[in-house]
Amino acid sequence: MTNDSAAGLRAVILAGGTGVRLHPSGITFPKPLVPLGDRPIVEILIERLVTFGIIDITLTLGHLAELVKAYFYSSNLFSNRVRLRYVEEGQPMGTAGSLASVPDLNETFVVMNGDLLTDLDFNALLSFHRHQGAALTIAAHSRRVKMDLGVVERGDDYRVVGYHEKPEHNYKVSMGLYVYEPSVLQLIEPRTYLNFPDLVLKLIAAGKKVCAMPCECLWLDIGQPDDYAQAQTLYNVPLHQKSTLLDRTQNLP
Repeated sequence: MTNDSAAGLRAVILAGGTGVRLHPSGITFPKPLVPLGDRPIVEILIERLVTFGIIDITLTLGHLAELVKAYFYSSNLFSNRVRLRYVEEGQPMGTAGSLASVPDLNETFVVMNGDLLTDLDFNALLSFHRHQGAALTIAAHSRRVKMDLGVVERGDDYRVVGYHEKPEHNYKVSMGLYVYEPSVLQLIEPRTYLNFPDLVLKLIAAGKKVCAMPCECLWLDIGQPDDYAQAQTLYNVPLHQKSTLLDRTQNLP
């Protein structure tokens, strides 16, 4: 692969989160199998990776792991195109701690949550990461947050000095998608719970360079009801429609 091409990178998809209950079906799904139409979100994410030549993919699994594996075994979607591997956690290790269980992460690699929808340019992300010389790069998106209350500004003498009705603020938020250098793994203890925000703070404290790349791409967090509704709209799927994926998963071994 060229220096700024993502082709040939390994990818780790964090797919060990707790399940979500879909309404009105009432079926409990692992987050990565939440459907858009008749396809699970993780399948769409893998297709995006394959587009950029990222075909060595490991899924870290926990809750309902057998359901995730059964889906891919039965569908046989990527058998000739992707090296799909699985790492099962005996207990939750957190969004960073689970990486200690993934073998042979010896070169730059990509990590992402398994329940996001994005059209991110992975070549651009890798190029940014390498040109910054970062140990860890976070794909960051602008998210507008509205406060549905009136916000009071108060002085030390309790006098009101300002009033803002339902203000809105823009924040740079993590997309749940990252580029790692293998050196970061030295700060992740095996069999120890560690969430990603704590890893970032450990890296900063150790003097390691952590960067955030601003991304203008499509990004939806399927774990958020509003984002999931928007994703369904993008795929022209009414929320009340029972997906064929629900029927297929019910019949999996």
